[in-house]
Amino acid sequence: METSAKRTLVGLKDSQLTTSDSAEDIRSRKVVDAAGEDIGEIDDLLIDDQEKKVRFLRVASGGFLGMGKDKVLIPVEASKKIEDDVVHVDQTRERIAGAPNYNPELVDDLYYGGLYGYYGFQPYWTAGYVYPPYSFYL
Repeated sequence: METSAKRTLVGLKDSQLTTSDSAEDIRSRKVVDAAGEDIGEIDDLLIDDQEKKVRFLRVASGGFLGMGKDKVLIPVEASKKIEDDVVHVDQTRERIAGAPNYNPELVDDLYYGGLYGYYGFQPYWTAGYVYPPYSFYL
């Protein structure tokens, strides 16, 4: 399998792709943690430009009227339940708040690998990786 160095993750909104079914587009849905605590709202999906699969949920939280919002990436593997207006993740609010800072200008393979490790998941580019049951089809 190819290494992550040959892959690029791009925001769905910055690509020419769309979800196969508009009802499956989870952007703008609220995200809650394992205890039901509000985390924020999905503002974009980061996709693997080669396999066309969602790899991370980009979640915005805080701010006023959309200004000053902090953004955090959560691996799609953390999605445990998806409802019409809410996505449930298997992490705690504190764990997500303590995740490595997200700066789109500074992300690289080491950052993504570290992020997967932080959340306790295997990176998608490693041998034996299995895509999660909550798939997002593009």
